Amino acid sequence: MFAKDIGIDLGTANVLIHVKGKGIVLNEPSVVAVDKLSNKVLAVGEEAYRMVGRTPGNIVVIRPLKDGVIADFDITEAMLSHFITKLKVKGIFSKPRILICCPTNITSVEQKAIRQAAEKSGGKKIYLEEEPKVAAIGAGMDIFQPSGNMVIDIGGGTTDVAVLSMGDIVTSESINIAGDTFDNDITQYIKREYKLLIGERTAEDIKVHVGTVFPGGRDEELDIRGRDMVTGLPRTITVNSKEIGNALKESVQLIVQAAKNVLERTPPELSADIIDRGVFLTGGGALLHGIDQLLADQLKVPVFVSDNPLDCVAIGTGILLDSISKSSRRA
Repeated sequence: MFAKDIGIDLGTANVLIHVKGKGIVLNEPSVVAVDKLSNKVLAVGEEAYRMVGRTPGNIVVIRPLKDGVIADFDITEAMLSHFITKLKVKGIFSKPRILICCPTNITSVEQKAIRQAAEKSGGKKIYLEEEPKVAAIGAGMDIFQPSGNMVIDIGGGTTDVAVLSMGDIVTSESINIAGDTFDNDITQYIKREYKLLIGERTAEDIKVHVGTVFPGGRDEELDIRGRDMVTGLPRTITVNSKEIGNALKESVQLIVQAAKNVLERTPPELSADIIDRGVFLTGGGALLHGIDQLLADQLKVPVFVSDNPLDCVAIGTGILLDSISKSSRRA
């Protein structure tokens, strides 16, 4: 009867929705299939993702978010409306309060776009929170004490690095290098070395099954299929972990540099806490083989992958929604 509060991890690769009292109830790709002729939305989420690279000319599969921000407002609104309607969180008499996460470096215009998309898709009151803060809470870090906590959230479009204390961000950096960049690196490498064109889903498979960023950390092989650029015919090749590691080297080094930049700007007392507590990795990119070892090696501090890195932000929105409810009741 009454609307349920919801938390949304509006990611470049996936949308996760946390409904108060129920936990994470939706985890689907941030993808929408649209008919170009009629501008009609044909499929959203998982159904649309299955169409990637497999549609006729009149159907386009759009990722409405780029680098953690809205690239296509109308499509984002249609996607959010679809998910919120699907979950039946609107009440007869009320609309849900929505908490949405955004990268640390987005502009006020981009924040306004996220807020408007959420309002148009059926939200009553919209709260925006910075992603690394929510990820840290979801990873189980106690960021409300006067001690330093460091989190590196590697998503689909952005990597957010932040040091937190007393419930807020002390120093942070956000770069547009993350999971999608890794996929693109792999696609370009296969194109350059083997003259073979592969799709983004194949690149994702390579990243998951043979990819590594720590030298000597993994030794796997995978057969992949694509289109030969010379003959135009299908062809199968075998790739291994070492060459994929070389393909990803440059992008991963930029993430390491961002983490170093944040540590360099961190007050010394908080730096001392980070040596004791270590750095927590969240987001899908935390699952990239060897990234924790590489960061520990380069930053000279312990690095841990959180228990369920893909869900940390969505879990964090649920915890923050509870505190919003308590403070509004006290008010």
